[in-house]
Amino acid sequence: MRKLNPDHLSSVIGIINDCPFFKHMSMRVMEIGIGYSIVAATILKNHMNPFGGLHGGVYASAIDTAAYWSAYCDLPEDKGLVSIDIKVDFIAPIVDGEILVKGNSIKAGKSIHLTEAKMFNSDGKLLAHGTSKLLVTQNKQSINDIVEYIGSNKLPEKFIRS
Repeated sequence: MRKLNPDHLSSVIGIINDCPFFKHMSMRVMEIGIGYSIVAATILKNHMNPFGGLHGGVYASAIDTAAYWSAYCDLPEDKGLVSIDIKVDFIAPIVDGEILVKGNSIKAGKSIHLTEAKMFNSDGKLLAHGTSKLLVTQNKQSINDIVEYIGSNKLPEKFIRS
């Protein structure tokens, strides 16, 4: 089994978190590894719907992000992922504070990945659950596209050669 390069993972997390949308959402990828990810976000007033609750798009964005990055480490460097389906179940409201979203890869196929994510508040209460189907692509929406878009330096290799 190939071993992930920790320098690659920390570099990826750095450029992901430099993404304008993530900054806008006050969202940060905290960890990624084989079959999992952890995403955190600070809920602010600008994330609220007109009724004072967290906008459904914030729930969906956080679930989509954690689900997506839980599949990343299973891929070769030249492969990418595109979300083709996302389902989110809103379980409990949140109006402020920190959220933590834990993504897990359910099935890593050659052409489709099935993933899930669960969102929790700082007390560990489950706020939302979602699933996502991700299409595996060849040289499309790969990490190299993020590097180019952000204008980052070339990343260390994803896997350590033994």
